[in-house]
Amino acid sequence: MRRFVRPIVVVSKCIEFEPVRWNGQMVSSDFVKKLKPYVNFVPVCPEVEIGLGVPRETLRIVSTNGGLKLMQPASNLDLTEKMLSFAHSFLDSLTTVDGFILKSGSPSSALKDARIYPGIRNSAPLARGPGVFGRAVLERFSHLAIEDERRLINPRVKEHFLRKLFAIASFREVKATESLMELVRFHSENKLLLNAYNQRETRTLGRIVANQENKPLAEIIRVYEHHLFEALKRPARCGSNINVMMHIMGYFGKKLSKEEKSFFLDSIEKYRSARIPLSVPMNVLKAWVIRFQDDYLMKQTFFEPYPEELIDIGAMTTYCDRREYWK
Repeated sequence: MRRFVRPIVVVSKCIEFEPVRWNGQMVSSDFVKKLKPYVNFVPVCPEVEIGLGVPRETLRIVSTNGGLKLMQPASNLDLTEKMLSFAHSFLDSLTTVDGFILKSGSPSSALKDARIYPGIRNSAPLARGPGVFGRAVLERFSHLAIEDERRLINPRVKEHFLRKLFAIASFREVKATESLMELVRFHSENKLLLNAYNQRETRTLGRIVANQENKPLAEIIRVYEHHLFEALKRPARCGSNINVMMHIMGYFGKKLSKEEKSFFLDSIEKYRSARIPLSVPMNVLKAWVIRFQDDYLMKQTFFEPYPEELIDIGAMTTYCDRREYWK
């Protein structure tokens, strides 16, 4: 069983931590509840931090000629500068962070679905976008694992978030060791997972680790980190998962019966056509890895990218639906 580094995740305080929503309530999230034993959470409520009480009058983002403003219609207060000042101060204070889980729809914390209004009162929203605090997070930390609690209900979104989050946390620990040997180990153990994400960037990462130009370690780690974030930017696609699984089957090609190969290839086609989830062909491969005791494959994070306790029915039913959830 893998040893996992505990990721550091900033979370909206109203999600499973304190009843600090505008209406004095707390938001329920089974996902955040489940994460608590495996993650170091940093809860924050930007609205409370700028001096607003609980409960409080609602806020809204208003489009003006000068841009977007965070307003409180009941008091006519413009809280834009206060929120921006807090956002920059808080984000500056984060010496270490691997991800964010923020409140969907919030005019302060939303990542993409806060309502934007044409006026301060009695008007229908004209668009949606990030909240003021959420926008600051995206501007500074878009390379990290960032989602809102509502999107994390979706199995594919959840799977990508967890894979990315634990990979980033693991690299953070490697980076702190300042050891080329540890970097080589990290790349070796994550190679198949990275190939499922981005083969071109994985090849680049391999060349960086090889260090044929004998560059200083600090530069190697800096450049590797940049390309690692590039590799993890977009989720693994169905075709990429299939390519990696076919590559793994090649390790056992001469050891498998014709019937075993046929069964596996059939499961690959069923996954491709969205008739079975990814977990089915993956479990066939895991059984072969255990059976043939392949040391290299047994260490691959592709098979266990995050603690198995975080796997739920949703994650086990990640189908090849080809929908785009990250636009």
